[in-house]
Amino acid sequence: MNDSSVRLQRDCEAIAIPSGALVNLNRGSAVRIMQRLGDHFTVGVEGNLYRIDGEDADALGLIDTAPKPAGSDGAAVEPGEADRGPADPSEVRHALASCYDPEIPVDIVELGLVYRCDILTDKDGGSRVEVDMTLTAPGCGMGAVLATDVRRKLLRVPGVSSVEVRLVYDPPWSADRMSEVARLKLGLL
Repeated sequence: MNDSSVRLQRDCEAIAIPSGALVNLNRGSAVRIMQRLGDHFTVGVEGNLYRIDGEDADALGLIDTAPKPAGSDGAAVEPGEADRGPADPSEVRHALASCYDPEIPVDIVELGLVYRCDILTDKDGGSRVEVDMTLTAPGCGMGAVLATDVRRKLLRVPGVSSVEVRLVYDPPWSADRMSEVARLKLGLL
């Protein structure tokens, strides 16, 4: 899925990168699909970058393959209604690793943007997940978008009943925080 051009099949909401502003892209607009990052697409339109949610993949002529939250019987559930009990730390990490900085084709865990992730027991027996994360640039308008993405995906994890995501800027992020996997993927090794 690298660098293919399509025409939007319907009007579609998108998020301007890096400002984070919500915009409407019109049906028939020519867009270049730059990359698919998790369940989002980064597209180029007339020299500007936008993020389109996987739920709007049909506007690009594609099928939404984003995972849907499911209960133990496989039926879809709303976030926070997942099976009660402690969340599996590996599933929490997997959910975090499905979140991407929209300009860099590496997940936020491998980029070193997640500074802290604690799984605590809630009074209802479920898990409360607290995340401190940062951005590659403090002035990036995508901070609230990424925090919402993290929160939404963590609420899909069975056992997670609440999530708190805090954007922090101390210590400032630097490329030293990237994993070896991220460095390799970005050609920095």
